[in-house]
Amino acid sequence: MTRCRHRLGCSPPTLAIFFAVFPLIQILGLNTSSAATKKDDIVATVGNRQVTLEDFNRRFNEVKNADNAPTKKQFIEDVVRFEIGLAEAQKMGLEKDPIYQERIKSELYKTYLEHELGAPAQKISISEREMEDYYKHNPEIRFSHIVIEVKPGATASQRAEAKKRAQEIYDEVKKSKRPFEELVKLYSDDSVTKPLGGDSGFQSRITLTPNFYETLQAMKINEVKGLIETPFGFHIVKVTDRRIYDNADKRQIRMGVHNDKRLQLFNSHFEKLKKQYPVSINTKLLE
Repeated sequence: MTRCRHRLGCSPPTLAIFFAVFPLIQILGLNTSSAATKKDDIVATVGNRQVTLEDFNRRFNEVKNADNAPTKKQFIEDVVRFEIGLAEAQKMGLEKDPIYQERIKSELYKTYLEHELGAPAQKISISEREMEDYYKHNPEIRFSHIVIEVKPGATASQRAEAKKRAQEIYDEVKKSKRPFEELVKLYSDDSVTKPLGGDSGFQSRITLTPNFYETLQAMKINEVKGLIETPFGFHIVKVTDRRIYDNADKRQIRMGVHNDKRLQLFNSHFEKLKKQYPVSINTKLLE
């Protein structure tokens, strides 16, 4: 979850990880080879490993357009260090390390999903009618909020203390005759929205954590509610507006519909596969 200006975190598109390809080359290294290769094609030799110009250019093309991208001469130094590190890791037998094995399994799973579901996902089509229907149940909502922050890595007792403070503030807010915007400036820990009276602008299901959005969706305009818990802390919110479809962010609506269709595709695929694999789950151990 990444931070954004409303301090709630922008939830990544549903199942995005299932369709993002992270090539195994990132773990296994460049396609270096100790086999005989034309001398003119070898850009570097590290021990008995050779880096071909083709391999080097393929990797360099992945980074050359990035901010502060290295020159080829700088990048070859990184390649040499990489190959030395890889050789040392192999000497130490780190291929058997549990962390490495888990990463390999993760990459294999992603590669499988891309192989089986990548093409169907690319063919997903979305109509205007589908977008309109989606928006009826997932409107963009504008709200203001008071944030009682919980620092990353906080202990259970620290989180409990923050919740206690949040509840005390919420009790004050319910009794107060002051405008909500003034109460935000008195109590909120969010330095970004605090000067704006807590205003976070219009947000959608895609940009908010699920429990936060569900709470907002059930509220009426000008209604105040608390406490909503997120990874960032506890929130006291006031819904201020709902946007009609004509004025909504069509790109986000399309993304929402696409996410739903990818989820259906993913679920359908594995429901069929599960019939081939007997599955037993001990739910008692999950309680």
